Amino acid sequence: MKVAITSTGPELGSAFESRFGRAPLFLVYDLEKDTFTAVDNSVNMAAAQGAGLQAAQAVVSAGAAAVITGHVGPKAFQALSAAGVQVFTATAVTVAEALSLLERNELVELKAADALGRGGRGR
Repeated sequence: MKVAITSTGPELGSAFESRFGRAPLFLVYDLEKDTFTAVDNSVNMAAAQGAGLQAAQAVVSAGAAAVITGHVGPKAFQALSAAGVQVFTATAVTVAEALSLLERNELVELKAADALGRGGRGR
């Protein structure tokens, strides 16, 4: 299974980013192969609107079956859910810590968005 983790940098030791659509990068970690790739999200990060939806499309295109983030807006959550991608919330310091929380089954799966879209002045 592949897991996309919101990140500020391209390494497992990079800081965990709490915002889904505005995350600079997604580290897509393959749990079976113990490898990861960085997916650039800088174009979506700077978008006036639709960042979450475009970020969701990037995660789905990368083959992720799950996402670990701090917060996700309604459009992104809907797109991820429609694609069968589980969304987990975390308050980790690093990407590696978020991954460890997943492996220990210590993350909460979101059943709905927990942030407003940008137009609503949320996250």
